[in-house]
Amino acid sequence: MNRMFYALLLLLPLAASAADFSKVQADKSSVTFVSKQMSVPVEGAFKKFSADVHINPAKPEKGSAKVEIDLAGIDAGGEEANDEVKGKAWFDVAAYPKASFVLTSIKAQGGGKYEAAGKLSLKGKTADIHVPCTMKEEKGVLGIDGGFVLKRLDYGIGSGSWGDTSVVADEVQVKFHLVVK
Repeated sequence: MNRMFYALLLLLPLAASAADFSKVQADKSSVTFVSKQMSVPVEGAFKKFSADVHINPAKPEKGSAKVEIDLAGIDAGGEEANDEVKGKAWFDVAAYPKASFVLTSIKAQGGGKYEAAGKLSLKGKTADIHVPCTMKEEKGVLGIDGGFVLKRLDYGIGSGSWGDTSVVADEVQVKFHLVVK
């Protein structure tokens, strides 16, 4: 009887890591970015987004995810900046109110590291991207962290005089932290 009890205790960590996670806790999750204006880092965040995630860290290849960002919910550091980036030269939120990422595959890289591939749609353009990320399970909650470099001009973000990369760099570092139960 004791052997069976100890065998069950040994299997508990495996059962826990075989859990499916699908309820994103938006209040504990974030999508942020860092751009550079005249070589000075400028931090910002997207305050409104939704994420539909279904993942089992033991079987990541069967996972699915869709993240939608409400571009009008941007915080670019101040009211004037927020109004500017919502305009036609930047995100053009009147015509393109949302950005989305749809997962097409995820592969384990070992040590809690993964590579997610998917389609990023932004301002009427869709492109394939690869996103390195990590997953860490703790106390029944899965933390997913990752990031990628967005080349804003590929999506027509910052057109006209804002297309000058000596003023605003083309590369924007996007990071996310998702907390999933």
